[in-house]
Amino acid sequence: MTPYSAEYETETAREQTTRTYRADFARGRISGYADGISAMEQAVLLILSTARFRYVVYSWDYGSELGGVLGDDFQLAESEIKRLVREALTQDERVTDVDGFVFTRTARNTLNVSFTVRTIFGELNETLEVGT
Repeated sequence: MTPYSAEYETETAREQTTRTYRADFARGRISGYADGISAMEQAVLLILSTARFRYVVYSWDYGSELGGVLGDDFQLAESEIKRLVREALTQDERVTDVDGFVFTRTARNTLNVSFTVRTIFGELNETLEVGT
């Protein structure tokens, strides 16, 4: 049995800051910083673009499972996409809700999905293309 010492108390989890590097995806560069609602726009894009459980550098709570959702039944796919998007984004404590889903079938095996992400900084209107 080891003696207890206040020196070894564990640190409690702290809320993460929203300030982050701004990724310029068009140019493939990092340029400056993003904070608040612009940091959330980037966070939403990165969460939905990252396959969950695929990369060991991320925790199992990070990313989405949207790959391979579409099949022959588009009504089932719409329901599943709502669930998976909401589940992926609400893992971030800054996201309070995801709603207002609108689906548009753009091709034989592609759905265009629009939705609203409600965050502690405000609302974001996002669009996502889901295909096979």
